[in-house]
Amino acid sequence: MSITDKAPRRGQAPAGERIADYVDARLGLYKGRTLMRKVFPEHWSFMFGEIALYSFIILILTGLYLTLFFNPSMHHTVYDGPHVPLQGVQMSEAYASTLRISFEVRGGLFIRQLHHWAALTMIAATMAHTLRHFLTGSFRKPRELNWLIGVALLVLVTLEGFLGYSLPDDLLSGTGLRIAEGVTLAIPLVGTYATFFLFGGEFPSTDVIPRFYSLHILLLPGLMLALVSIHLILVVHHKHTQFRGPGRTQHNVVGQPLMPHYAAKAGGFFFLVSGVLALMAGVAQINAVWVYGPYRPDQISQGSQPDWYMGFLEGALRAFPAWEFAVAGHTVNMGVLIPAVVLPTLLIAVAALWPFIEAWITGDKGEHHLLDRPREQPARTAFVCSLAAFYLVLFFGGSNDILAERFHLSMNAITWAVRIGVFVIPALTYVITRRICIGLQLRDRDKLLHGRETGRIKRLPHGEFTEVHERLDRAQEYLLLSRDVPAALPAPARTDRDGIPNPRSRTQTVRHRLSRWLTGGQIPPPTPQEMQEALHHLDPAPGGHPPPAPPAPAQAHTGLDRQQP
Repeated sequence: MSITDKAPRRGQAPAGERIADYVDARLGLYKGRTLMRKVFPEHWSFMFGEIALYSFIILILTGLYLTLFFNPSMHHTVYDGPHVPLQGVQMSEAYASTLRISFEVRGGLFIRQLHHWAALTMIAATMAHTLRHFLTGSFRKPRELNWLIGVALLVLVTLEGFLGYSLPDDLLSGTGLRIAEGVTLAIPLVGTYATFFLFGGEFPSTDVIPRFYSLHILLLPGLMLALVSIHLILVVHHKHTQFRGPGRTQHNVVGQPLMPHYAAKAGGFFFLVSGVLALMAGVAQINAVWVYGPYRPDQISQGSQPDWYMGFLEGALRAFPAWEFAVAGHTVNMGVLIPAVVLPTLLIAVAALWPFIEAWITGDKGEHHLLDRPREQPARTAFVCSLAAFYLVLFFGGSNDILAERFHLSMNAITWAVRIGVFVIPALTYVITRRICIGLQLRDRDKLLHGRETGRIKRLPHGEFTEVHERLDRAQEYLLLSRDVPAALPAPARTDRDGIPNPRSRTQTVRHRLSRWLTGGQIPPPTPQEMQEALHHLDPAPGGHPPPAPPAPAQAHTGLDRQQP
């Protein structure tokens, strides 16, 4: 049996090429070759964003499965399923369908737990991803818009997690809904209207679960998907940030292309994240709603705790005093308004506006594609760590009853410790972190001038024993010498040369003082002359021959080259 190939007619392209041309004329696939060669740098901290993205994909897949069996209704029914302790108990259709997914749908409990673990992991990875950007300064021009998108995504992910946590209508999630209703009511002027809009009437209403369900599976996921898409498009457009190193400049990216290297690694990492989440869903029980029972307004479970990402809000509510006053016959509950409305709004506003605040303080209008090491910006790093300490103090304050029970302490004493700690702990964290950053800068300078310790002991001719220090390798030397040393803006003049008062002297004075705070404590790298003198006293780097002279360290900004309106 013979097979003959039908050759194309003369002057006609092969069938495969014609099909490719047909598709390209309508989809522009040939232009994607540039995208396929998009270069991505490598660093372990870049994985936080990937973990968040992969968790989001798993959430979408598992959420689609759960929607097939979940009934978002608050109509009452009597449970007659296989879980004996709840048989004959009156409950909502939402809670009954959650039990049905857990005990009767094949693989339902595994998917539920996988969905929940993926949600917690995505929020944690998004927070870590945001902290990485904050600490390394990747929010600077031209990525301010992408930073705002990231902050918006963090807020949406947190809200999405809370809505999903509330859908089963169990006793624990119902307690969280009751707190959310109280927080909404505490908003002046619009609190009552917002409560009726969200809950559909007096709490507990019959519309809250259906409304939250629509928000959870339609509105918020759609917004998140749109923002993630824009976020990734801007990453491609602006090119990826990278840490300093040999061959890395503001105009290039050193790494691996998207196809096939990075895509293969990213695909493997996706399956690794999926496998870890599946393992957690299979062996680590979470949100066992059958233990809590259906929600009833007259009951509350002892030791109620929200998911970890809402712990700081719970701690703020527990720690803040019960202050309230009346204005024109209306009660303003400061004990709920400040910790649950004002405080989160203030934290989100500071995080969102920080790129613009820092650019205004420093007067730096240039583009930045190389990342800072956290130690190179002591004030910014200390500020971020103090915010994290503030968050953690409130987080542990949300468990004051659990801590009091487990460690046999007074709950009132723990509450007062939290009230004092929210002021003291962040301040101490700021001071300690800033000193650590400055100490690490001094250590880097010492390594450049005196080399690294080799562990080899040498005896000098006069009998003294000393450790041999060896010059750093060229890559590490370049990293330490090439950093940019910021300087404060110059002090403004009160008057000009003609004696006319400067109308913007107050604003410029504030900027000058803030820039002194933000750029203070910098340890400049050694000068070329200091490095040349130090090399004469060091052993050559491994390889036999002394390496060439080091590059000149980056010059410090004087502030005169920055734009100051």
